[in-house]
Amino acid sequence: MSRKTEKNQPPEQVPGFYLDSFGFTERPFTLVPDPAFLYWSDQHKRAFSVLEFGILSRAPITLVTGSVGCGKTTLLRQLLKHVEADSVIGLISNAQGDRGELIQWVLHSLGVKFDPEDGYVSQFQILQDFLIQTYAEGRRVILIFDEAQNLSEGSLEELRMLTNINSNKDELIQLVLVGQEELRDMIKKPALRQLAQRIAASFHLKPLTEAATNEFIVHRLRVAGGTGDEIDEKAKMLIYEVSHGTPRLVNQVCDMSLLYAWSAETKVVDAKVVQAVIDDGVFFGAEVAADEAAE
Repeated sequence: MSRKTEKNQPPEQVPGFYLDSFGFTERPFTLVPDPAFLYWSDQHKRAFSVLEFGILSRAPITLVTGSVGCGKTTLLRQLLKHVEADSVIGLISNAQGDRGELIQWVLHSLGVKFDPEDGYVSQFQILQDFLIQTYAEGRRVILIFDEAQNLSEGSLEELRMLTNINSNKDELIQLVLVGQEELRDMIKKPALRQLAQRIAASFHLKPLTEAATNEFIVHRLRVAGGTGDEIDEKAKMLIYEVSHGTPRLVNQVCDMSLLYAWSAETKVVDAKVVQAVIDDGVFFGAEVAADEAAE
């Protein structure tokens, strides 16, 4: 079906946009974290191993950090698929607030009922009773904080105090802290040295190398039903140059480049197509990545 139109007329809208044209079963470069598309770079394998080790070894605190868009949340979703079925998981994203509100976030995430009007001491006691009861049932409690860089220093110290709740030599609660690079800097501060000493496993995710970026692109194209050749080598080089290997930014520019190639009725994304995406300003992430690289 042709998309050529008369002058000043919008192109005909085809269901699925570029999917049918390239033979994809789904979009290969969406921004929604999807474990089915997870590309296991060497560092992502190591990061996942650290997460698994932290859980299986009953580490008090496991820490994974990385820049925006490096795949931290996708790794978390993969981890949740491998955690023991009888574990009690509390997943908290973007938690903010003071000391008292943190306990409420925790209780909510674990599905523990409480009266919001109760004071901090009462809510803490409810949490402690829940942890002891769950441990007595032979189950573990794992509390995961995504975007943990949004927590205050006071809240991080409060979390550290939760790991003091134990039974003999066993931890009653395990913490997994996942966040951006500034979280690592926060934890290194002298005021949080006791928290740092409780971190038994940690990993820092960096952007992909150029070779890994190329493999990432091919991997996602193939998972979506393509051949992997829909984006040529020179285009990949330019994509790496403007994204600096950040997976989320790679997804953005690849998605728009496929759309541009489809609108031009070409079956391959070349460097000219990618450059057109950049020149038109539709890939805002290019400016952000350039600013971050310059810092």
